[in-house]
Amino acid sequence: MKSEGRRKKSEVRGKKEEVEIFTLFPSFHLPLSPSGSNGLVIAGVDEVGRGALFGPVVAAACILPDEVLDELASCGVRDSKQLSATARSRLAVKIRAVAVDCQIGAASVREIDRLNILQASLLAMKRAILKLNVQPDLCLVDGNQKIPNLSIEQETMIKGDARSIQIAAASIVAKVWRDELIQRLAVKYPEYDLTNNKGYGTAKHKLALERCGRSAFHRLSFSPCRKC
Repeated sequence: MKSEGRRKKSEVRGKKEEVEIFTLFPSFHLPLSPSGSNGLVIAGVDEVGRGALFGPVVAAACILPDEVLDELASCGVRDSKQLSATARSRLAVKIRAVAVDCQIGAASVREIDRLNILQASLLAMKRAILKLNVQPDLCLVDGNQKIPNLSIEQETMIKGDARSIQIAAASIVAKVWRDELIQRLAVKYPEYDLTNNKGYGTAKHKLALERCGRSAFHRLSFSPCRKC
């Protein structure tokens, strides 16, 4: 009975913490001209954290005015994985400053475990798009999977963050937002070395899982977490 009581308390605490993480950071909106190529309002959409063991999967949707695309490219906007943390943070501020609209969506650890990581990633992207204050005519989606049940026209782009400034901008904003979130959660869970691994399965992170067990923010559907 005591064990059952502790388990229920842990579940309640985990749900409360998961709700709290989505209110840690504001969304971004700056009302500028929303025109895209050929008069279309185009949103770039990308997700981050898909391969992590810890934390939500996070997506961003960005609408950029045509007149800033070349400037952002010359400033170094590209696939977030190719940038240093300092460069990403600097560019995220610039992107938010010039964007027509830029919104964050996320799917929780429980949704990842229930739906699978692919469907949770698509859900996070859909949430980011639906939060946009300016409705796009077209969404450029990184990868080869369209977002289910989205009434807006979509175009998938494999390696889109290397081919589209809008997608690259979304990847940077999403990466910075998620990294800042993980940094805050690292204070609560110092044993997993989250400050350095951002929730990904490094050797040190996996060793901590073996020694300390998993937290409320670990993905049970991922093998290293399931084994603990």
